[in-house]
Amino acid sequence: MPLPDNEPHSTVRFSLLGPLTGTSCGRTLPLGPLKQRMVLAMLLCRAGTPVSVDSLADAVWPGEAPRTARKNLQKYVWALRRLLCEAGLPGRLALAPGGYVLRMSEEEVDTLRFRALASAGRDAARDGDPDTAAELLRQALDLWQGPPLAELSDSGPLQAEADRLTDRYLSAYETWAEIASARGRNAEVAEAVAEVAERHPLRERLRAIQMIALHRDGRQGEALAVYETLRQLLARELGLAPSAAMEEMYREVLAGTLGASAAPKAAVPRRTPTRTLLPPDTPDYTGRRRQLAELRDAVRRRNGHVAVLVGPVGTGKSTLMVRLAHSLREDFPDGRFLVDLRRAGGTKRPLTAVLGELARAARLDRVSALLPDHPAQAAALWRDWFAEHRVLLLLENAPDEAAVRPLLPGTGAGAAVIASRSWLAGLASVHRIALAPLPVEEAMELLARIIGPSRVRADRASARRIVEAGGLSPLAVRISGQRLAVLRHIPLAEYAARLAEPEAVMDELAAGDLTIRNRMADGWQALTDPGRSALLRLGRLPLARPFTLGDAATALDCPEPAALRVLELLIHAGALVSPATEVTAHAALYELPRLAHLYLRELGGRGEPVAAPAGRADMPVVNHRATAPGPMGATVLTTPYDHAAEEGTWNWAS
Repeated sequence: MPLPDNEPHSTVRFSLLGPLTGTSCGRTLPLGPLKQRMVLAMLLCRAGTPVSVDSLADAVWPGEAPRTARKNLQKYVWALRRLLCEAGLPGRLALAPGGYVLRMSEEEVDTLRFRALASAGRDAARDGDPDTAAELLRQALDLWQGPPLAELSDSGPLQAEADRLTDRYLSAYETWAEIASARGRNAEVAEAVAEVAERHPLRERLRAIQMIALHRDGRQGEALAVYETLRQLLARELGLAPSAAMEEMYREVLAGTLGASAAPKAAVPRRTPTRTLLPPDTPDYTGRRRQLAELRDAVRRRNGHVAVLVGPVGTGKSTLMVRLAHSLREDFPDGRFLVDLRRAGGTKRPLTAVLGELARAARLDRVSALLPDHPAQAAALWRDWFAEHRVLLLLENAPDEAAVRPLLPGTGAGAAVIASRSWLAGLASVHRIALAPLPVEEAMELLARIIGPSRVRADRASARRIVEAGGLSPLAVRISGQRLAVLRHIPLAEYAARLAEPEAVMDELAAGDLTIRNRMADGWQALTDPGRSALLRLGRLPLARPFTLGDAATALDCPEPAALRVLELLIHAGALVSPATEVTAHAALYELPRLAHLYLRELGGRGEPVAAPAGRADMPVVNHRATAPGPMGATVLTTPYDHAAEEGTWNWAS
């Protein structure tokens, strides 16, 4: 969120690269009490980016926030606005969706200035101008005044921000040291790096730079001692050996064969970027701005945080995750990995296959060596590595909690985002974001980006009918758009008329190998007959019309208490849309997602077998080992209902 061009020149300066301070015209600004400074620090750490009220509350109150948290935050924000106004910065702290945004320039915040200088220095190095690169990086490093926000370290989220700033400082320092060493300043580099390495003794890149500088300065014995110190420390603290590249450098120093032009980067550090495992970003990405901001905020909130994206087939969970990952390259410099937890046919991938893919992406040979015979040990080693690195892990198509738990360390430097059709209710301490259908205007904007704005402007009414026919699903809009982009001779009105026939929608929503029907079928094939029966019976209810508990009991041919358990199961599994606010079961209105409903009606029309009516000895019921994924990825009923069964045995898993 850039500042307007006519913004007057400011003399205000805030510093986070050390204690939190603020000045105006050389005069120290009174930043207020501790909690107010925490709010200011969070806003400055994410200057230009909306910060949610929940994130601010997490930063200010560890554990459970008081009931007055929102009111207190409003008071702190009011005081900060007054402070900024008095300093000549009115209007900088503004409301944003779900929170606040603080707009600042590079000159006004040292972290922004540091980032700009460090980036310019790296660009100069890539362009073959090492002298300019070293000077720019030195200017960035000179902004450092000590551990960031040390006086606010009791706040977990602010400590995470401080750790991120420290990582950026160290990365810039290492780049400067490499350039300075290559320019012949080896004695200076060896002494300077030794001091920093004492504070960060496990950072291999620093130790590699120190070894090469000492070797170039003719101090071979000291260079070998650096390696031995690192080897012993890794073994004692982590039970690990130095990396293969570091060992190779040690052998070359020992043999005296390390070339004068050897690059420290040959020793790939554990804290430098690893290979990225991501598909390309979607160039015509549209909408979900609020959800993207909330998701970005969630994974930045504190170390080891996990967010769950929930929604039926076609709501754009994967697209949103990929968009997020591409936007957070600097936040997660050690890697961004996306893995699918299901096979192409919709079945669950074994843990060994998932761990193997992650181990290859992160170059963790020790994890690979334990597979496939020792998956538990391999998972533990992966979690240890994950906890020590700024990694963003994206888990796509999570079938259940058991599929993700072995991959998550719970705490540490990384973060994870899980996309699932189920709510994964068994996962504790996660941030859940439900993806609903797109608003009409966003759906039409996406269609316009694919087929061209002029076609949509020429017939907005038909464009609206097209996006609504697919339930405002991003996937359905994309398929419609790609189909129309190829069949440019078809008027929008004609295509809208085709989609107006419910029985034709599945045929029309197909573009090459991208089809709605195939996506629905993946989950459907894994169902047992009783599980299919429950959804097929609900699929007979009127299309695009919410239904009541009584309607469901009639459709399932069972008593209302049994029907309620079925509905609540399907809500947990993401197969039903439920009310967003508190309401009694008899007053609640439920709804099948439109595309899922159309698919169920198609299956019913093809004569899919329907099991015996609910409420009898073979009525579908749910327990921990008797369920399967449904057409929307739902976990549904697979074992008979027993009227004599004890209350409270309705559990589920896929």
